[in-house]
Amino acid sequence: MFATLLGPLPRPPLAADARVDDLVTAAVRAQEAAGLEPLTDGGLRGDEPPLTAWLATAGLTDRAVKQVLAGPYTGGRAGGGDAAARTARTLDLASRGNAVIKELATAGCPLVEVHEAAAVAIGTDEAERALFREAQLRLLDGVDRTHASLAIVGGSAHEAGIDTILAAPYASLAVDLIAGPDNWKLVAVTPGECGVVCGALQPGPGTNDGPELLLWAASYAASTQGRGPGRVGLARASSLAALDWPAAVAKLEALGRAVRLAVGPVDERLAAFDPRAVSSRAAALGTVDVPPPAPPPRDGEPT
Repeated sequence: MFATLLGPLPRPPLAADARVDDLVTAAVRAQEAAGLEPLTDGGLRGDEPPLTAWLATAGLTDRAVKQVLAGPYTGGRAGGGDAAARTARTLDLASRGNAVIKELATAGCPLVEVHEAAAVAIGTDEAERALFREAQLRLLDGVDRTHASLAIVGGSAHEAGIDTILAAPYASLAVDLIAGPDNWKLVAVTPGECGVVCGALQPGPGTNDGPELLLWAASYAASTQGRGPGRVGLARASSLAALDWPAAVAKLEALGRAVRLAVGPVDERLAAFDPRAVSSRAAALGTVDVPPPAPPPRDGEPT
């Protein structure tokens, strides 16, 4: 089991004239300290070419680094125009994305994560389903030297159906389970040989980031289709860019802690749980002592 990001981080609190590499280094170190892998550049490299961005980030760490790409279906919808123009634009983006993925694979990138936020709008429209399938198949045509992962955040895409969402040979599916709880319907029918990344950590400030929900999500995903924990990851549910840096780092720590508990001894896991999550009957009867909330960190203290 592993933990990773599914979107950008806020800008680290460095000087206004800090170099991009310094910002990315801070993001990488925060992910390393939290125990995440594969790592990302936190979305801090802007419009750098994907290969250039990946090589630069991978050179900062000895851990696996993934490269995030915008999906062709989402990019095609963003351009406007009539249906014919959008179809042509979508498929052109898919062809160009295919070349980028192959370039990354040749360079040694272990994982390419394709973000298709617009998949939540496909629904039952057969024309949209067909366009999504064709775009993904073109995008992954001949790709065999890297792990390709499809990420859907911001809502539920279950109405499109698993035959549409996984028409192309993606090795894993990452889904937002907070903004899109019906994505569980996709998880339940995702083939067991395909990995699942559960976006189950709430992205907003002041949320309960205890391990209970994360570990429940991981356990359920592992139980579907005989998948097993080795094909399950944990992630936040959407972008952390709107948080301040300490709050974002605290989210990373929560992800890493959940994974460590998931693979650690059962007694450590139980000791870390809110007692009400272990015994609902005892909680209802008021016979458990609820641990007090942790005090907020003081200025200058690590989260």
